[in-house]
Amino acid sequence: MLLFLPGLICDARIYAPQLAAFPASRAVDGYGMAGSLEAMARVALAQADREGAERFDLFGHSMGGRVALEVYRLAPRRVRRLALSSTGIHPVAEQEPAKRAALKAIGHDHGFAALVDAWLPPMVAEANRARPIYREMREMSLDQGQALFDTQIGALLGRPDVRGLLPEIACPTLVITGELDEWSPPAQHREIAAAIPDASLVIVPGAGHMLPLEAPAAVNAAIADWLARPADEHLLPTQPPYERQPS
Repeated sequence: MLLFLPGLICDARIYAPQLAAFPASRAVDGYGMAGSLEAMARVALAQADREGAERFDLFGHSMGGRVALEVYRLAPRRVRRLALSSTGIHPVAEQEPAKRAALKAIGHDHGFAALVDAWLPPMVAEANRARPIYREMREMSLDQGQALFDTQIGALLGRPDVRGLLPEIACPTLVITGELDEWSPPAQHREIAAAIPDASLVIVPGAGHMLPLEAPAAVNAAIADWLARPADEHLLPTQPPYERQPS
């Protein structure tokens, strides 16, 4: 099974072109009000359990990339292949809480639509903002609501440091972002790919942060190449799901 993890105030709709192209794939269609990235990772693992997937390929976009790393931290032997898209590994910067709080305040003071209309445009390459997909992204984001935004922002601000985890990743890994992604730029992904043994790096021309919808053909081609990479099928889990390996 290929399992997709959505990012901040996104749901399965962000992966519509991928779900259509890869029929055996599924998306985690919401983490509920999970208050941490680890709790979101447990939601993803529970869905894999419901699907009967002992091992799976895992693709995380934006915040979903950070959730994917938490899935790997919790259950590394269950992750057959890993893909990190339009994401980051940096810890919380000094100014980040204030910037996040200011964005939340737009929603509380002026309505959630005002927040989405401030947050979404920089996420999309300028040339793609006039395409029908932009309206679809906006509708998807609006459907998530202020309470979910606030909860997910809290989870992001409480994120753990994952930089030490990257050298331990021992499965075929794809690192992919858009050439015009201002939130998670190519340089950031070069750093991620360099830290993961034998990772492959793809930079998609003309695309911004909302990569799966902005450049579906390029993303699907990269996924197909990634899925063709051999994985160590003999590495089956030796501990119950969700349990961390003893230190």
